[in-house]
Amino acid sequence: MTNFISIITAVHAPAAHHLGDAYRSLAAQKLPDGWDWQWVVQEDGETDAVVPHLPDDPRLSFGQGRHGRAGVARTLALSRAAGKYVKVLDADDQLTPGALARDLVALTQPGVSWSTSRVLDLLPDGSTVGFDQDPPEGPIQRGEVLEHWRAHAYRAPVHPATLAASRELVLALGGWMALPASEDTGLLMALNAVSTGWFTVETGLLYRKWSGQVTNDLAHTHSGERDARISVITARAEALMAMDWRVGN
Repeated sequence: MTNFISIITAVHAPAAHHLGDAYRSLAAQKLPDGWDWQWVVQEDGETDAVVPHLPDDPRLSFGQGRHGRAGVARTLALSRAAGKYVKVLDADDQLTPGALARDLVALTQPGVSWSTSRVLDLLPDGSTVGFDQDPPEGPIQRGEVLEHWRAHAYRAPVHPATLAASRELVLALGGWMALPASEDTGLLMALNAVSTGWFTVETGLLYRKWSGQVTNDLAHTHSGERDARISVITARAEALMAMDWRVGN
């Protein structure tokens, strides 16, 4: 019997030309015996721009829906995700060799419900830049992300673009938050409010920096919207912590 990890990719038309690189990084993954991947691509919108960039691969499931930003697209994609685990791979990013296998090793550690890994920013000239404050390899205890978030100007200690997690738990938490941005941080914080995670120090993702990425929008850093996002993300995590709902331990 084959187990699956469902790779969820939200894409909007301007980023569609990067899908080829994302797919090649996925197709190159080597998984443990008994495992395979499913690629669930969900367009944020209903255009003709995405399909030409999709491969002919039976492991691909493509869907479209009304424009609602990445969180809505990923949550809609969950309806077609068949895997025991789900893994984020944005359309303009790339997995590093062995990333999925390392995620599966982390997710099968006792008590662990989600995992993240080191990220390198991939710059337009092909060079990469890392982050010098990654946590050590190993478990991230329940509540650690919220604690760090409060103490470090609302910056998470790990990158939500590398998130892999139990599909059932993601569904139980309502998927990605209904926010115009930072919806992945919101899910990360919620997961850590109820369960233990894992950080892998080996780089798992190349995070592409380019002019068309959504985080370059002026609205992303607008103080009013940013403050509202931070407020609701923090409040959700605090409410889950206060309820003392624990998973996996």
